Amino acid sequence: MPALGFSLFLIAVGAILAFAVNVDVSGVSLYTVGIILLIVGVVGALLSMLFWTSFAPFGHHDVHEDVHVN
Repeated sequence: MPALGFSLFLIAVGAILAFAVNVDVSGVSLYTVGIILLIVGVVGALLSMLFWTSFAPFGHHDVHEDVHVN
């Protein structure tokens, strides 16, 4: 599912920006941008999984077979 993959990409980029990059950029806090990307990625992943489960039921399936005996 592309939405789930993109959400994981956002989470990874956000974590890298928030925790692994130590660069001073004027006017932009890379930590804040990373946290925002992490939050958006997590929300996107949760929504993607929610819609994924609503369209692909993994629960009980009813199978009806008609048996005709002559």
